[in-house]
Amino acid sequence: MGLNIKDLTVTTADIGPDERLGDRHAKDRDNAPPALRVSGVPAGTAELAVVCHDPDAPLPRGFTHWTLYGIPADVTEIGPDADSRFRPGPNDFGTTGYGGPKPPAGHGPHRYYFWVYALDRAVDGTPSRAEFLDDYRDAILEQNRVVGVYER
Repeated sequence: MGLNIKDLTVTTADIGPDERLGDRHAKDRDNAPPALRVSGVPAGTAELAVVCHDPDAPLPRGFTHWTLYGIPADVTEIGPDADSRFRPGPNDFGTTGYGGPKPPAGHGPHRYYFWVYALDRAVDGTPSRAEFLDDYRDAILEQNRVVGVYER
């Protein structure tokens, strides 16, 4: 199945394109995930998944801030209560669920990619970001994202 990137749309009122994430989303503040709005979910979607990743972290594979699974295909908003409504997976803080931005002080701006994946099969368990991308790459019908920036 070919990758289609024209229909799935992800938006949020919490951040504009490449704009700064508000402090309330930061790990050492309210640690509230932005509310993601999803539309254009393709036919045949069994489940949605979310991954928030910081590719600017000074680590070989960046830093995973959020993995979230078990989101029904008809969900149109993934809000601040998402960790209690769906199935949160591991982040690179060593916990599960959303862990907001907390870049090293003085390291400059970091980009936070909030990816939404439409999958043709359900995710089993709570894989890490790397496990999810390896094990479900063939299940991705579409993917899209919003990006925010944060600096300390």
